[in-house]
Amino acid sequence: MPRRLHSQPIDSQHATLVNQATEPFSPAELPNTGHLIILSGPSGAGKSTVVRELLGNCPLPIELSVSATTRKQRVGEVEGRDYHFVTHEQFDRMRQAGEFLECKEVFGRGDWYGTPVAQTEQGLKTGHWMLLEIDVQGALSVMEKRPEVVSFFVHPGSLEELAIRLRRRGTDDEQAIQRRLEVAAEELQALKHYKHEVINHQVKLTAAEICNILHQYC
Repeated sequence: MPRRLHSQPIDSQHATLVNQATEPFSPAELPNTGHLIILSGPSGAGKSTVVRELLGNCPLPIELSVSATTRKQRVGEVEGRDYHFVTHEQFDRMRQAGEFLECKEVFGRGDWYGTPVAQTEQGLKTGHWMLLEIDVQGALSVMEKRPEVVSFFVHPGSLEELAIRLRRRGTDDEQAIQRRLEVAAEELQALKHYKHEVINHQVKLTAAEICNILHQYC
């Protein structure tokens, strides 16, 4: 069973935890080789916000693996920072050549997403901790290939709380929200395959908890 952690509103004790997580390492304390990290969970759990907080404040050399996708580039997105935007033909060639650690078509829209192997392996060789923010299906695929991966399942604590968050963000109609909740219920069944479970009530503390756990792998 995964280790379960709850983040709560920050008090003095929790503030100490955050401060400990953000204390810098000396070069001698850093490992010579990187680790592969997975952070996944249901849509609406706040994963992307947690990832931004983790990248900005955890002193470990964490690098976000940039996925390749066939979907169209959106306004404000930057090639190589948000995604590697490729054509369907390019993606198919990469998939057939085994250039993805994991890949899948999302929600039957015809848009494909994949984690490039080359970028991940290069980062690990140079001592970076490569972070994959991917869906549960992709995470299970990576765990099967790389059982040493440090995996985190992030969720808001209940489907009821998830429904509140999905409606609050106002990006989906009710039908889409219900579909996301159905998918989330299925994804929760995969929780037992993860090494760590984190319930995200407060982003800053959630990121600090993840950072402190990662310290244990140094």
